Amino acid sequence: MKMEMTELGPMKRALKIEVPAEEVAQRFVQAYKELNRQVRVPGFRPGKAPLALLEQRYAKSVEEDVLRNIVPDFYGRAVRQAGISPVLVDIPPLERVKIKKDSPFTFTATVEIKPKIELRDYKAPNPISLKPDKRSVGDDQIQKGLEVLREQHARLEAAPDGHTIQEGDFVILSIEGRLDGQPLEGSKKEGHLHKVGSKAPLLGLDVDAHLVGKHSGDQVEITQPYPTSHPDNRVAGKSVIFSVFLTGVRIKKLPDLDDEFAKDCGSYASLTELTDRLRSEMEKALKREIEDSYKDTILKRLVETHHFDLPETLVERELEAIIRQYMQQRQRRAASGDDGGATEDLEQLRQQNREEAGRRVKVGLLLEAIAEKEQLTVSQDDVNHEVHRLATELKMPQNELVKMIQSGGQDAIEELRARILADKSLDFVYRNAVIQG
Repeated sequence: MKMEMTELGPMKRALKIEVPAEEVAQRFVQAYKELNRQVRVPGFRPGKAPLALLEQRYAKSVEEDVLRNIVPDFYGRAVRQAGISPVLVDIPPLERVKIKKDSPFTFTATVEIKPKIELRDYKAPNPISLKPDKRSVGDDQIQKGLEVLREQHARLEAAPDGHTIQEGDFVILSIEGRLDGQPLEGSKKEGHLHKVGSKAPLLGLDVDAHLVGKHSGDQVEITQPYPTSHPDNRVAGKSVIFSVFLTGVRIKKLPDLDDEFAKDCGSYASLTELTDRLRSEMEKALKREIEDSYKDTILKRLVETHHFDLPETLVERELEAIIRQYMQQRQRRAASGDDGGATEDLEQLRQQNREEAGRRVKVGLLLEAIAEKEQLTVSQDDVNHEVHRLATELKMPQNELVKMIQSGGQDAIEELRARILADKSLDFVYRNAVIQG
């Protein structure tokens, strides 16, 4: 095979590939042998039809079959010979390519390639230097954690007689709306528990301001005007009078911080044991936070100290992924009524996110290069561990997550393995970094 590589730009190469005549001839021989075994020609036993007859009847289909096999085969050989890593391949359509069985076959493939990265300053003798993060879990944070647990285990108890309602109290109320002195259908609610100060609307009403200072057994009337543009024609341009009956008041009772409280929180024999467990969990969480912060710094340093051109195809793919994720989030917000009616121009979004897309591609290429240089690999145990971690994080059965990944085909599996490999590369740099002090 002959191969000539021409540089078309920083990230593009043209590969002119010539397949020897003897190789072409051999491919045609193999193709006709296979065809002879498969087709039935009247007057001849299977596999015994003359080659000339087969060529007369099936020449075009055999040529197409040879092309479908010989082009990717020799393209792959050419890439290995050239020592390049393609990102995008542009091979001419087969219908535009001509091949003759006794002549050399020449075709040209245009490829966009990954850059060659000269790695530097990520391990000894020049490791990345990090400033020490000396944060620790203090007693005040432990106390706040205990207070959160107290809130989670609080009980609602009946307020004493004469209690004046204030923010934080819970009231049991019933409400009914009247329009022109008559009950309004759909405006009645009974036995509703409402936290005063939560600003949670009740039948579209802000009731908090009308409850503070009241007592159990009181009745409050709220007049609610509606604009003429209101979608409910019954109330459009009119006012509805809502009668709110306060049938009960509950106050939050926090449990005492004692051994009994600890037992209510789980399998803890004492408050000391619960506190020690809380401290341990908070220290683990802080350790993960500090490690993530270190790794963010490492990625920033890698990006700053390595300079190379980025394949435009990879940047475009990443940019499309960012836009797609943004649009999915926006659709979810719109479905929940939380998007505020926002609209964005797609081209503007692309411009705003192009730099981030480029940064992500650069990080990915750097971590891939480190993995290759350090001969890091992904084992099946690595995959199993990551699937277990994701299932735990997403709170879903592991077998369901496996089915979800498999439904995405080979691309989804390769994407998972690539992400695991990137994490292993980043861990490698982190373990080789030096924390000052």
